[in-house]
Amino acid sequence: MDFDWSDDDLAFRAELRAFVAANLPEDWAKISSEGPGGADLVAFSQGFCEKLAERGWLTQHWPAEFGGRDASAWRHQILGEEMWGNAEPRGPRYMTVNWVGPSIMHFGTEEQKALHLPRIARGDVVWCQGFSEPGAGSDLAALRTSAIRDGDDYVVNGSKIWTSYVNHADYCYLVARTDPDSRGRQGISAILLPMDLPGIELREIPGLLGKKYFHEVFLRDVRVPIACRLGPEHDGWGVVTYTLAYERVGAAHYDRAARVLDAIAAEAGRKGLLESDAILERLGEARAAIEVARLLTYRVIDLREKQSPPTPDTNLARVAGTWAVRMTGDLLLEVFGAEGLVYGSEADAYFRLSQWAGVASGTTEIQLNLIAGHQLRLPRE
Repeated sequence: MDFDWSDDDLAFRAELRAFVAANLPEDWAKISSEGPGGADLVAFSQGFCEKLAERGWLTQHWPAEFGGRDASAWRHQILGEEMWGNAEPRGPRYMTVNWVGPSIMHFGTEEQKALHLPRIARGDVVWCQGFSEPGAGSDLAALRTSAIRDGDDYVVNGSKIWTSYVNHADYCYLVARTDPDSRGRQGISAILLPMDLPGIELREIPGLLGKKYFHEVFLRDVRVPIACRLGPEHDGWGVVTYTLAYERVGAAHYDRAARVLDAIAAEAGRKGLLESDAILERLGEARAAIEVARLLTYRVIDLREKQSPPTPDTNLARVAGTWAVRMTGDLLLEVFGAEGLVYGSEADAYFRLSQWAGVASGTTEIQLNLIAGHQLRLPRE
């Protein structure tokens, strides 16, 4: 693979960087440190994404018929790198652009496409993900939330956990069991759930990552029109698999890690720590991990650009990205010390991010199991 960027790509990146510099507020570090549930972050992201959309950048990699510009997957990756390198000013809207929209394009009815895709392309809608459950977090196939047909509706009962952005969401990309007699991957369906329906209750999950990071969602006799189902009934595992292939490399964590590592090196220099061989070795290891994550992600983007079906390369890239973030976060704490834990600081925000990097979008352990089974062909005990 040739990873040299074209002159047009380099010009786009330069223009994008200038746009970001001109549009991020002076207190962006504080706003972005609020985490996924922060009201200021979600509000800012709408105006920011509307400006991206006006320039044709937000969904440029989408087909023109759905509000895109038929741009390459590489062009979208440049956007993702610059966004994540600047603490992701798209907020929750990065999810809708990266995997919610493409999933609806692939599996949605004409009515669903007409309803959802224009709003996503404009950047004026917030989605959350209803996958993980108590007792079925990493093992999604063990989910118990049910959606039982009753006339023209599904009646949904159950709960979802570790849900980001749900306190601001207009819709939830929900996965539920529509066949009550099924087990495992069978009998599951994807539902595009409007969050203003009666019977939905939210509870914040307090934790070390910060306020309003995660919520639990309780669904009690929520009536959802059957027209909200995405894809075939009882056969939603294929929808989920397709969706996760986009989600797991949607966040260019390696780019933010690279910028944080530069700040760590500068801080180590100010403190005279660069005289330590141990610190130099740690800096080198973290840099190598970041570049490995970048190259493995580029492998996935290359396959996507060639219209290849999802492969275990996605899982490899996800694991490499997690390791790079964790290594950088641990080194940050060692170099910055107590100063790196001042709540609201950039260092603290990144350290907290590094702690849940191996959980969001599928745990590292599950990714390793998938790699062992699908790529290494190792037997199960």
